[in-house]
Amino acid sequence: MSDTPITFRQRVTIQRTDTGIAYVHLARAEKYNGLDLDMLYALVEAAKSLRKDRSVRAVILQGEGKAFCAGLDFASVMSKPLGILRAFVKWGGRSTNIFQQACWAWRTLPVPVIAVTHGHCFGGGLQIALAADFRFTTPDCEFSVMEIKWGLIPDMTGSVTLRELVPLDVAKALTMTGRIIDGEEALHLNLVTGVSDTPLAEAEALAQELLTRSPDALAATKQLFRETWQAPEDVAFDVESKLQFRLLRGKNQRRAMQAARKKEPARFLPRRFG
Repeated sequence: MSDTPITFRQRVTIQRTDTGIAYVHLARAEKYNGLDLDMLYALVEAAKSLRKDRSVRAVILQGEGKAFCAGLDFASVMSKPLGILRAFVKWGGRSTNIFQQACWAWRTLPVPVIAVTHGHCFGGGLQIALAADFRFTTPDCEFSVMEIKWGLIPDMTGSVTLRELVPLDVAKALTMTGRIIDGEEALHLNLVTGVSDTPLAEAEALAQELLTRSPDALAATKQLFRETWQAPEDVAFDVESKLQFRLLRGKNQRRAMQAARKKEPARFLPRRFG
């Protein structure tokens, strides 16, 4: 680690390294990183901070203490009805409210985001992890789409992120039952990328590999699949062409090409995309 950690609302911390990896921690360990309103706003603010820093090349998202995130802290959130109302409003014509943006901000961040889970990954916590690009977990981590326990549905982008990973009947079963599954079953259902006793090491190994690639191409890849995954073919092909044309005009693409020809590591400039 290199930089001094930056804390947002005493709920989320960011520590950047000189290699370009940013470690983001949910920092409410005494409450199993339960999501109160401050945590939701802190997640959005942390993602905004990282978006502005074009030297960041990859993000590793974790929870401090005994859990990744135990989901929404109902006792705290329900005690602030005006805060709930404000958080539900989609300000400025946005497509997301604060509950949704606390997750979706990581999907739209123009760098790869890798979630590392342990302990509990419930409800809103699971939706945060699903919004990451990759997920590594311990075998005994417990996952649940837990909103049904409270008579609710997942409303923090889970309707989109679940459909990307599992068949419709599986998404319905997980959501309607709130069943708790472990890391091994989560891997079997395609909810996570990998299972390991040392998931952070797995995440760091992937991050190091991603550092060898053009940050502009990585950002364009995220945008490509986000905009085309459910799109008609003509829309997808149009997005492909526009992103590729923009990459071809960039210095990092030329650096990648030159390095590949010389069979040597590329030295990339800070990200242009995003």
